[in-house]
Amino acid sequence: MSYIIDRRLNSKNKSTVNRQRFLRRYRKHIQKAVSDAVTQRSITDIDKGEQISIPSKDISEPVFHHGSGGLGTGVLPGNKEFVSGDKIPRPPGGAGGGGGSGSGASDQGEGMDDFVFQITQEEFLDFMFEDLELPNLVKRQLSGNEEFKMRRAGISNEGSPGRINIVRSLRSANARRIALTGGKRRKLKELEAELAEQEALDPLLKDHRKIEKMMQQIASLRGRINRVPWLDDFDLKYNLHVKEPIPRSKAVMFCLMDVSGSMNQATKDMAKRFFILLYLFLQRNYEHTEVVFIRHHTSAKEVDEQEFFYSRETGGTIVSSALKLMKEILDTRYPVSEWNIYGAQASDGDNWNDDSSTCSKILMQDLLPKLQYYSYIEITPRDHQALWEEYREVQANFGDVFAMQQIVNVSDIYPVFRELFHKKAV
Repeated sequence: MSYIIDRRLNSKNKSTVNRQRFLRRYRKHIQKAVSDAVTQRSITDIDKGEQISIPSKDISEPVFHHGSGGLGTGVLPGNKEFVSGDKIPRPPGGAGGGGGSGSGASDQGEGMDDFVFQITQEEFLDFMFEDLELPNLVKRQLSGNEEFKMRRAGISNEGSPGRINIVRSLRSANARRIALTGGKRRKLKELEAELAEQEALDPLLKDHRKIEKMMQQIASLRGRINRVPWLDDFDLKYNLHVKEPIPRSKAVMFCLMDVSGSMNQATKDMAKRFFILLYLFLQRNYEHTEVVFIRHHTSAKEVDEQEFFYSRETGGTIVSSALKLMKEILDTRYPVSEWNIYGAQASDGDNWNDDSSTCSKILMQDLLPKLQYYSYIEITPRDHQALWEEYREVQANFGDVFAMQQIVNVSDIYPVFRELFHKKAV
């Protein structure tokens, strides 16, 4: 039996395979640490590596040893406190200290500190977005700048030497030689049989002139057969490759964020955290994904990434302005036949008078029939507002493509994000 051992080294001269095995073994500890880090970090540090701490009891290896069962006798040093038959009480507070488990200093016992190691930024993001995906993503044939792959499409008589088909070429050469020399070979076979008959006759009966003539004919036929080339140019066959367009999962994500006056700084910060997670997720997992950022108060505006996350503009609240702008951009730049379209909206739920009903109407009539998925995040510790109540009706009618969740504090952001984009069983 053969064993293959991968001894490739990573940048720190440790076995890459061993590290991967270690990460798989302590996946639960790492996932918890990543989840805590996403909650506790600042917005600018959310995608960096992390230091993971694993309790020493969780990395201990199993050991085979003899148990302490059964009866036994032993001789102990003499003392002034105990006499024969006394029972020795257990030490108070357990056997030994150390490892930082006690609250005070001690001159007895020993222990082990927690095992601490560092995961890279790449590994951190892998664990952060593990088992997540964009729902209902489908591949579409795109027009314009497409990607192609080369596909075998039969055999050609012309091509480059690197694509020569040896088997087909030899088969063609053999067929050509058979076709060109078939009659001559039959004639040669007949002459050789007749010559053998003549040579088998009694020497007095042999016709030497006839034999000599037959030998000349045989030599001539063999020469003509041998002059047929073993491989000719038109015997060469080449593998034909054609370019075939690759259907791609091309998607656009609309990020709609409420920046009105009712959104205090803490609420805006949580909305930004959610959208940063979404942005990192899209950048990391989907190469052909565009992101459209829309900020709104009484009016909506399409902005770039920098302004979306860091602008301090504020005002009143008319949520429908963002949905109308999304519809306008969708109709102008993103045909439904070519794009997978997604939307994510974050708000505190406050809205101007009867605008909430307008929002639900735009969603149900103009947007959701064209979208793969739309998620609404309400960031508030209070009771749900009118916008949430209107969106309940939307969810009832479009439950397969519409989802909504509430975020109360920072610790809810990552679990809610995973709930909205978890990978669904097929």
